[in-house]
Amino acid sequence: VQLQAFGGGLVQAGGFLRLSCAASGRSFSSIIMGWFRQGPGKEREFVAAIRSGDYRYYQDAVKGRFTISRDNAKNTMYLQIDNLKREDTAVYYCAADPSGSYSAPGTYNYWGQGTQVTVSS
Repeated sequence: VQLQAFGGGLVQAGGFLRLSCAASGRSFSSIIMGWFRQGPGKEREFVAAIRSGDYRYYQDAVKGRFTISRDNAKNTMYLQIDNLKREDTAVYYCAADPSGSYSAPGTYNYWGQGTQVTVSS
């Protein structure tokens, strides 16, 4: 089972990015998948999660700017980030299949390698 995150890059503040997380090895359509990020000198933090039935959950600080979605036919999850801010600079990770809370990184069983998002002023 593998998750591969990609789509990061260097973007000016106010811009946008769409991150992708491609899953392989099994279907993740029926389980929770999530995005986390880790900024410089910070702990990994929850960003967003999605589960079957199209239920979506967000960190309060990103509501309104981040949109999580998934394409089950492609076994791929996305994170649309609009109006990027400098504080969004971080390595973004995708994860799947939490054993506990969807917002707790320690409970996830599968992780992608991360993709760097850098926001310049």
